[in-house]
Amino acid sequence: MKRWLGGLAAVTLLVGAAACGGNDDESAGSASADSGATLTLWTRAATESISKAYAAAYNASHKNQVQVTAYPNEEYPAKIASAAGAKALPDLFASDVVFAPQYASQGLWLDITDQFQALPVKDKVAPAHVRNGTWQNRNYAVPHTIDMSVMLYNKDLFKKAGLDPEKPPTNLKEFAADARAVDKLGGDINGTYFGGNCGGCNVFTLWPSVWAAGGDVMNAEGTESTINSKEMSDVFALYKQLFDEGVAAPASKDEAGPTWLGALQNGKIGIAPGPSAWLGLIEEKSSFKLGVAPISGPDGGESTFVGGDAIGIGATSKNAKAAWDFLSWTLGDEAQIEVVAKNKGVPVRTDLATNKYSQSDPRVVEINELMAKGKTPYAKNFNATYNDPQSPWVTAFRGALFGPDPKKSLDDGAAALTASLQK
Repeated sequence: MKRWLGGLAAVTLLVGAAACGGNDDESAGSASADSGATLTLWTRAATESISKAYAAAYNASHKNQVQVTAYPNEEYPAKIASAAGAKALPDLFASDVVFAPQYASQGLWLDITDQFQALPVKDKVAPAHVRNGTWQNRNYAVPHTIDMSVMLYNKDLFKKAGLDPEKPPTNLKEFAADARAVDKLGGDINGTYFGGNCGGCNVFTLWPSVWAAGGDVMNAEGTESTINSKEMSDVFALYKQLFDEGVAAPASKDEAGPTWLGALQNGKIGIAPGPSAWLGLIEEKSSFKLGVAPISGPDGGESTFVGGDAIGIGATSKNAKAAWDFLSWTLGDEAQIEVVAKNKGVPVRTDLATNKYSQSDPRVVEINELMAKGKTPYAKNFNATYNDPQSPWVTAFRGALFGPDPKKSLDDGAAALTASLQK
C-alpha cells in the first residue's frame, strides 16, 4: 500500500501538465467526437461485466470502438500507477469510487468540468459520486457503476418466526428485535450476520446507520475522524450486543469478505445489511423469498453507502474528445435504461429510479430511490485508512465489536484514523 501511494505521488509531476490542459485541442487530439477512434478502457475485475456491456452497446451504434481490459482487483491500483509513471494511461479508466479523490488530486484524469457542466442531466447524475470525482471544484470523473448498501431479509424465516414478512424494520432497534426473533428458531439459524474482520464491509454497512441518525464519520474534507461520536458508539453497541448474545452468526467475527455472500445465500440468516447488487445474486441460487429495506439509524431515518466505480479520461489520452463522447453517452437515457436497468443495475441518474424495467419489481425501485439519500465518503487517503486489512479502522471496529473497552477502542481509533487521513 505504501508503495502504491508513493507511486501515485511520483507520477504527479509527470501527468500534471496533461491534466491541466484537459480541454484544449492538443490534449484532446485531432479526433472528432465520433470519427472511428479506438478507445482503450481499463477497469478492475469487479466492474468488468458492466464496462463490457457499456462498450458493446456503444460500439454497436458508433464509429468509435471501445476496447475493455480488466485487471484483478488487488493488482489494479499498482497497474494504474505504473501506467501513469510511464505516461501510458489508457484513454479511459474506472476505479472504486472511494479512490476517486486520490486519482483526481494526483492529476491522473483529465479535467472534464466544462463538458460535464454542459450536460442537460448534470444535476441528475449521482451527486455523491460526482463529488468524489471533484477536486478543487473541478470535475475529473463521472459515475460508472452504482452499488448501495441495504438491509436484506429472508421473508420465509420472518414468517416462521411469527414476523410479518411485508413489514421490515424501520430502525435498528426493530432490526435487532427481528433478528432475535429469527434466532429463536434455533438449530443452524442465526438472526443476523456481518463482516467482522472486513474494513470495507463495515464501512459499507455500518456507516449508513450513523448517517441516518444525523451523525458522520469524518469531517467534510476527509481529514479528521469522528468515529467516537455518540451515533457511531450507539451503532457499534447494538451490533456488539447481538454478537455477544449469539444472535449474530459466530462466523461474523472472522468474516473478511470472501464468504459474506455465501452466508446470506444459504437461507440460514434472518436479516443482514449487504450490497444491493446481491439481490439478484442471492435469488439466482436460493429458493427463499428475499425482502429489501433501507438501512436505518437506532431510532429511524434512512441512508445508504453509494458505492461502485467512477470513470474518467486518462491524463495522457490523445483521444479525449472521443473518450468524452463515450462517457457522456453512458450517462444518457439509452445506456442507463437499456444497459443498466435492463440488467437490474442501479441507474446513475436520480430521475431514472423508476423505469420500464424497475417498475415491475418494487424492491428495485426502493433501492434506486435510496441513491438520493445516501453518501459516498470523501477522503484522499481512504484506502490505507479504511479498506486495507492492516488499516487503523479494522483495529478500531474490531475493538469496538469484540473487545473489552469499546469506548477506548473508538477514542484511540479516531486519533489513529485522523493521523492516517492526514498523510
